[in-house]
Amino acid sequence: MQLIKKNKALFLTSLIFGLLYATISLVNHYLFRTYALDLGLYTNAIYKYAHFQIADSEMIKSVSEPILGGHFDLYLIIFSPLVYLFGTYTLLIVQVVAVVFGGIGVHQFFKKIKPKHQLIPIFATVYFYTFFGVFGAFSFDYHSVVIAACIIPWFLLAVYSHKKTTSTVLLLLMLIAQENVSIALLFICLALIIEHRKNRGTVLHLLKLFTISLLYFLVVMFIVIPSFSAENTYTGFLYSSLGETPFQAVKTIITHPIDSFVMLFTNHNNSIYGDYIKLELHLIMVFSGLLFLLKKPHFIMMLLPIYFQKLFHDNYSMWGIGDHYNIEFAPIMAIGVFIVISEFKKPKLVNGLAIGVLVLSIASTIRTMDSTIHFTDKSRIRFYQAKHYQKDYAVKTVYQQLKMIPKEASVSAQSPFVPHLSLRENIYQFPIIKDAEYIVYSKKEGFYPLNEEEFTNAIQALESSGEWEVISNEEVVILKKK
Repeated sequence: MQLIKKNKALFLTSLIFGLLYATISLVNHYLFRTYALDLGLYTNAIYKYAHFQIADSEMIKSVSEPILGGHFDLYLIIFSPLVYLFGTYTLLIVQVVAVVFGGIGVHQFFKKIKPKHQLIPIFATVYFYTFFGVFGAFSFDYHSVVIAACIIPWFLLAVYSHKKTTSTVLLLLMLIAQENVSIALLFICLALIIEHRKNRGTVLHLLKLFTISLLYFLVVMFIVIPSFSAENTYTGFLYSSLGETPFQAVKTIITHPIDSFVMLFTNHNNSIYGDYIKLELHLIMVFSGLLFLLKKPHFIMMLLPIYFQKLFHDNYSMWGIGDHYNIEFAPIMAIGVFIVISEFKKPKLVNGLAIGVLVLSIASTIRTMDSTIHFTDKSRIRFYQAKHYQKDYAVKTVYQQLKMIPKEASVSAQSPFVPHLSLRENIYQFPIIKDAEYIVYSKKEGFYPLNEEEFTNAIQALESSGEWEVISNEEVVILKKK
């Protein structure tokens, strides 16, 4: 806090963007634009952790399985006490604070490591805050990878400052966000080893951090997660074009480098809506300053695992520029691009390049809000339009209806209503019902994970079964078990 108070520009910038992020994320939640996946599931998890219970995935799965059998995310345990203060908004508030914290980290990096140019720290901070991946993250619920990504600037600052204990602690803090963060940290450590190769002490320290990350990845992926999983295996590896396991994927990339490279630019599994989505990402990255990193290629190395995890994935929606799948680019791009710019000798050239890349990056971000090849719900991200603050039904009425459901009752609800009902022991995403005493749905919302016909048939079957009674039928329908 002292840091922010002493720097008015940093304080005002962080405050403005913090409020801006809140108008996206918190407004979306209030207007039922957050969903069972991921906010509902994670909010229910922190509720259970806060009550000293094992968080599970019964909300979205027919079998009982600890949530750690999906992603090994320990942040949810750490943040769980905050649920008593902020309720269903807890993780969204944490995410806003984390990104502001990340921007301050970018500022401090340049203030301490590259102090020659006075304007570079604030330029780099604004670049980070306005990066398209940051806004995308706020348009889509909560994810712990966002928190880990915002620690990266502080980690880089610690490494460049030769603070071994601090960098070790920060690396461990990032590792526990999710199992795949360890892959990104492997590449970051390798890239930093290349950059600091003349400093033997730093290289040895980074080799230790690399080893910690590698061991963490192997233990969590092949021992810890399978021990929690109902299937006794890691089910999150969805890269069938490379192989069935991470080892097969690495082998494919090494033995077929040209084919693998081509996959980074093409609709490699012929997804029906997958054409040009990767091209759009590459163009946005170029306009965000990627070509500057050709002068510091070790920063491109840091980006490789992010590209690989996105562009080799089986699901084409992962390839694009939406949601939270691009947040990890932000800290590396912000620091790498502005390190390159700061090393030019002429101050006017430095300032001109900084302003130019910032303008192009902001234009790219606006492009992701305005028009994209892959469909995204623009009402979730266009904070500058009235539609973002509106809903086509009476939201206040829905909140009044939801109050009719006892806090201890088991509930099955349509996806947009799950996050608001997740502070209870048993909550399920409809059409999973199990022991639910209440069912909540609305035909004015999306039907995921069903299509419209399946949803209609499921509702008709419930209403005609004689086992449920309608206790409220206004903006949403609430059924109660007889």
